[in-house]
Amino acid sequence: MKWFEYGDETISDKELLIAVPSTVIGVGILSLPREIAKNTVSADGWLTIFIVGVLFIGFAWIIAKLASTYPHQSFFSYASSLVTRPIATVLTILLALQGFVLTAFMIRVISDIAKEYLFDQTPVEVIALSFLLVVVYAIAGSRAGLFRLNMMFFPIIIFITMLVGGFAVAWFSVDNYLPVFKTDLTGHLKAMQTSSFSFTGSAILLFYTSIVRKPKKAPKMAAIGMAIVPALYILIYLLCLGVFGNLATANLNYPIIELAKEIEVPGGFFERFDSIFFVIWIMSIFNTTAMSFDVTVFALESVSKLKKIQLVYILTPLIYLVGMFPQDLITVVQLGKFVSSYSLLVTLFVTVLLVIMSLIKRRRSNA
Repeated sequence: MKWFEYGDETISDKELLIAVPSTVIGVGILSLPREIAKNTVSADGWLTIFIVGVLFIGFAWIIAKLASTYPHQSFFSYASSLVTRPIATVLTILLALQGFVLTAFMIRVISDIAKEYLFDQTPVEVIALSFLLVVVYAIAGSRAGLFRLNMMFFPIIIFITMLVGGFAVAWFSVDNYLPVFKTDLTGHLKAMQTSSFSFTGSAILLFYTSIVRKPKKAPKMAAIGMAIVPALYILIYLLCLGVFGNLATANLNYPIIELAKEIEVPGGFFERFDSIFFVIWIMSIFNTTAMSFDVTVFALESVSKLKKIQLVYILTPLIYLVGMFPQDLITVVQLGKFVSSYSLLVTLFVTVLLVIMSLIKRRRSNA
């Protein structure tokens, strides 16, 4: 295979394409239909997801374009040339902290959901530790190997989602999509705010573009990869709405899982399709968690003298402690809001700052 002709630490542009939706699509998609349905009428929420998706597609392109302008240079390297080394160190640490808290949050949420739907007799702490150890095992090896896991897992995730949609057709009601375009501007703005949290993760492009073999293709591939995200979100939202309706969707914690519970596979081959669906969906959560953790390690490697495995050993217990810190569901939700807000603000701030400095530097060099 051509992937292995270049060594273990470089990736193809197609692997970057798949890495974007694999990282962005995490636990947020499980509750996204509920958050959208709370603030919109009937099926108007698809428009909100579409608008937010277009904005993030453009944002992903800008990030990848910035990073590809400095081919095969690490984030810390090209940031240092733009805003001085001390400032670049601070920016790198801020982005590393983003990956750190996102990893801790994902570990906690997937553990809570797994306990609710699969392991009702197992303590959350045990589930979280087990999942975290698997993530640690994955990132302790080849960095490019994570991208190959994405290439393997992502088609399975898409297939299962399509399968859920196919089996759910029997419960569809067109009346659940009516009336159309009844949501006011305030409702759309609130829905845009909540749905934007499900698009976090594009910061990986600041780091991983440096290991792409053909960085010139990175912006296009990043945009295509991000375009998969709103398309899948709209599909899942419309599936939930078509079966449950707007009111029921707005009052279900995880509508897509509840939808999988309603499915009956012909012939009785699977009595609990939701268990199969959830196990497959753990692949998506695993991708997001592993990439977030690896970005943290990748960032800290560039600003410290510690090796990758040393950073993994140091960060793993800290991530576990932060993930287990919330004592109840309310605190977990608050942690999620903080992680989402912090991720969006830091990624936006760093990207805008570096783009402005890059333009200024280019004008000076052309003068």
